[in-house]
Amino acid sequence: MRRLNRKKTLNLMKELDAFPKVPESYVETSASGGTVSLIAFTTIAFLTIMEFMVYRDTWMKYEYEVDKDFTSKLRINIDITVAMRCQYVGADVLDLAETMVASADGLIYEPVVFDLSPQQKEWQRMLQLIQSRLQEEHSLQDVIFKSAFKSASTALPPREDNSLQSPDACRIHGHLYVNKVAGNFHITVGKAIPHPRGHAHLAALVSHESYNFSHRIDHLSFGELIPGIINPLDGTEKIASDHNQMFQYFITVVPTKLHTYKISAETHQFSVTERERIINHAAGSHGVSGIFMKYDISSLMVTVTEEHMPFWQFLVRLCGIIGGIFSTTGILHGFGRFVAEVIFCRFRLGSYKSTSVPLPDGHTSNHLPLITDNSTH
Repeated sequence: MRRLNRKKTLNLMKELDAFPKVPESYVETSASGGTVSLIAFTTIAFLTIMEFMVYRDTWMKYEYEVDKDFTSKLRINIDITVAMRCQYVGADVLDLAETMVASADGLIYEPVVFDLSPQQKEWQRMLQLIQSRLQEEHSLQDVIFKSAFKSASTALPPREDNSLQSPDACRIHGHLYVNKVAGNFHITVGKAIPHPRGHAHLAALVSHESYNFSHRIDHLSFGELIPGIINPLDGTEKIASDHNQMFQYFITVVPTKLHTYKISAETHQFSVTERERIINHAAGSHGVSGIFMKYDISSLMVTVTEEHMPFWQFLVRLCGIIGGIFSTTGILHGFGRFVAEVIFCRFRLGSYKSTSVPLPDGHTSNHLPLITDNSTH
């Protein structure tokens, strides 16, 4: 009984076989089939390599949501060089809540030479070139996100030459913590002093002839400081054409959460528009000479996540490539053989010409003569 059950089971499994085996004696090989098989194997190998490269690559996924964090402080990272002596300029922040953050809370005033050394000029030129490429190719920002913490620092390198020139500029660098509301960071003449109606700068003792707000922004960012990230204003240099000149930067800050395989950080991206004009009260151009950066906080938060193709998806795509190429090449090979046989058969039939064969009764026959072995001799 057990043997009968086994035989029935085996017979049932044979009937369910979706891959019947063909005896080798019934299989016919051809040169055309071998050529098509070679092309198919080569194509499969090439596409498999390309698919493996896609599997190894990663991409950035962007998600948007409302920023619900309105109680935390916003960090501003600053490194700006102004072509005026440090005792003549002051920097501070005033937000919409009328809260003033003095520069003494985290900024350092360092007397320096405004002109860059040859190595520093090369650094600035490369940074400006990267900025121009980022404006043309926005996808390069994904590469910068992936290489964060792994790439070289984007900070201005120190001078390699010991310049004997006396300092003629002031480097203002450091960081400030401000309220997470719109505000105005500015550098203007004179130190900031508290005032009941707002705030003011002590500029009466500084001569207008010494005003020179030519400046270079080596670094400006918001949020956590991440090495390797290039911000829109990094490497910017502006040369003033007049003593009384105002430079304005209108900045929109977007809270950003960055999650890659290298880092996980909360930072901020920003976009900026620029404007500059000469202060001339007689011509109706009013204002104060200086550098003004007016920033506003976006209500949306962007989450940037680095993603990778799952291994199971790679296997499914690989099976699709192999099966699709085998099926397609088989169909094309069969169709090509059919067309070739049709053309070849017509050619063979056209090679035989109709001939007249005399019959014994005097009639003629237009049928083709039967070719026998005797007729060939």
